Amino acid sequence: MKRGGRTQQGAYDKALGYLARREHSERELAAKLARGGLEGDAAQDAITRLKAQNYQSDTRFGEMLVRTRIEAGYGPRWIVAELRTHGIDEAQARALIDEAEPDWEDIARRQLRRRYGPKRAADAAERAKRATFLLRRGFPAATVQSVTRAEGLEPSPDELD
Repeated sequence: MKRGGRTQQGAYDKALGYLARREHSERELAAKLARGGLEGDAAQDAITRLKAQNYQSDTRFGEMLVRTRIEAGYGPRWIVAELRTHGIDEAQARALIDEAEPDWEDIARRQLRRRYGPKRAADAAERAKRATFLLRRGFPAATVQSVTRAEGLEPSPDELD
């Protein structure tokens, strides 16, 4: 691959186009450029330039991903794991989640209501099924236990509007 300005500009333009559509992590952007045949120095130079211009930011990408996953009803373990696949270390991932200040019990309750309706679990087997569902979505065991042992799944005040 040639090192000339045209290849570097092509990598920059392609990466900028990706970022114009949505936020991307540095790792994700490098992988997309590589799939497009733009890798090595040209791709890395383009990413470095975009970071210097603050067009690419792993922190901003992480904030976006945390917000969307919380809104979709995923727990912290799921979100941390997903952020790690994007090259964001666990400490930064946990800091981004803490910054969002989610109410994990409320989010877990809403997921149970969405999946199973407002009825209480009929027996221990049903409660275990619901607990497994929440654990797969990345909620901590303490949150799952608290929510699945609750007397009922009354709607939260914000859902009554």
